[in-house]
Amino acid sequence: MSKKTKINSENKIVKSVNKNVRSSTRKLKPILKSIVGKKVDIAIRDLSFSDKRISNDIKKTISSAVANAENNFQYDIDSLIVKEAYCGKQIIMKRFRARAKGRAAPIFKPYSNLTIILAEKLKEKVERK
Repeated sequence: MSKKTKINSENKIVKSVNKNVRSSTRKLKPILKSIVGKKVDIAIRDLSFSDKRISNDIKKTISSAVANAENNFQYDIDSLIVKEAYCGKQIIMKRFRARAKGRAAPIFKPYSNLTIILAEKLKEKVERK
């Protein structure tokens, strides 16, 4: 489980990648769609109460990005939001299950890559006329 981090100094974003996540993209996408646009602490809270097994890996990836933003780039963690979250396919392990009369049934064990991009939300000043 390797994680990489990138920084873009202009837009104040932090990117964290988690490779070899043992889940299909079909199971990851609905969870990732639910956290996009939320503040980081709210996204981690939602993932903590999720029933899905894979939500722990997503939570670790977000926590890694938050730690990198705080320690390496001195961002304010209270103003971080999940700007993007997406996943992509990787390898598929192919196994088989023995069946009756010498037959075999395939078993596919997919892996995915998980990418989460955090951005620092700037506080906007609202002026009243």
